[in-house]
Amino acid sequence: MKAIVKPTPELKGTINALSSKNYTTRYMLVGALAEGTSTLLYPAHSEDSDAMRRCIRDLGAIVAEDEEKMTITGFGRNPQVVRELNVGNAGAVLRFLMSVAAFCPELTFVNTYPESLGKRPHSDLITALEQMNVRVDHNGGKLPITIYGGEPRGGKISVSGNVSSQFLSSLLFMTPLLKEDSEIEVLHDLKSKIIVGQTLEVLEQAGIHIEAASDLMRYRIPGGQRYKAQEYTIQGDYPGSAAILAAAAVTGSDVTVHRLEENSKQGERAVVDVLRSMGVPLTHKNGTVHVQGISALKAGEFDGDQFTDAVLAMVAASVFAEGTSRFYNVENLRYKECDRITDFVTELNKAGANVEERQSEIIVHGKPEGVEGGLEIDAHYDHRVIMALTVVGLRSRQGLVIRDAHHVAKSYPHYFEHLLSLGAQIELQD
Repeated sequence: MKAIVKPTPELKGTINALSSKNYTTRYMLVGALAEGTSTLLYPAHSEDSDAMRRCIRDLGAIVAEDEEKMTITGFGRNPQVVRELNVGNAGAVLRFLMSVAAFCPELTFVNTYPESLGKRPHSDLITALEQMNVRVDHNGGKLPITIYGGEPRGGKISVSGNVSSQFLSSLLFMTPLLKEDSEIEVLHDLKSKIIVGQTLEVLEQAGIHIEAASDLMRYRIPGGQRYKAQEYTIQGDYPGSAAILAAAAVTGSDVTVHRLEENSKQGERAVVDVLRSMGVPLTHKNGTVHVQGISALKAGEFDGDQFTDAVLAMVAASVFAEGTSRFYNVENLRYKECDRITDFVTELNKAGANVEERQSEIIVHGKPEGVEGGLEIDAHYDHRVIMALTVVGLRSRQGLVIRDAHHVAKSYPHYFEHLLSLGAQIELQD
């Protein structure tokens, strides 16, 4: 599908934020690891949640759902024996389930997206699993990956946090179910510590006890624990909403987004402060963000590791700011559905922006007058790239045509529908 994004001077209206993808997949996993039936209220509907749903069903969970509720009867530490799992293009789902697969005698994760997830590295998690009496066959740390488990053992485990926090989260979900106590040490650095905080929050709600060091680099996990089957309510999603708020920020707008909790542990909550610092006129109270009016946007310097999944949306807004913006500490963006630094910067510059890259930085020389646009650009099969390029297209003089725009459904299936309801001039073509 192509998205033909036309210049749109004003957005106006009210939407409810979609439910959080990160929390939905985590609650689905703890529901599957519980013995009994859990209920999820307002689960996210996206390709990632579809992948988790499909895979936990294959592993023996019983899942029933409607638009606003999902029930999961879990399998505990005894997943059904299955030979293959297809996680689609969902990296977090793959990594979380690689540890769960350690309870299976033999399980292969197939490679159905060789140009996206198939290129992403998982060696750090593989190395950790091999310390736990689990043998792994793999393609240089990439898919396809076969896990030979059955009797994983606890004890002292080390895992690198340099590439992704998902490897650590994967181990934190699995180790409470082992017979032995475990101690996990994080080597080198730990990316996206705030997202690890979300994992720990969900585990605590599920009745799991974990002792975490204050710097989140060391953990003690008692073995022999059981997940509680219970009810969870999914909060609104900041990463997807960041693109909506960025679109409102670069146009003359009166846009209201509900279901964004002020005290959320989502790191991307920081985008409200980022936009405020850029001079965007907005308020945030009672779970509602209201962007009203337009002002000259100001450049700034931002630690992107605090809001990883919203960096691209904020970069898109800064394209139109006065001065030079710098987003630093973002190297982990290179290991997502695409290289979100090189690939995204390339497309922005095609559209007429002036953006540079460093190994772990994106530097934006703002153009308050707007960018030219007027061409067809590549989304690199990445939902975050699609959303951010749409923001740029709305403020361009000639619009943008975004190829493969249907991949936005990975996290935000209603993204274009929501923008259209706010008055965005967008045409979708198969």
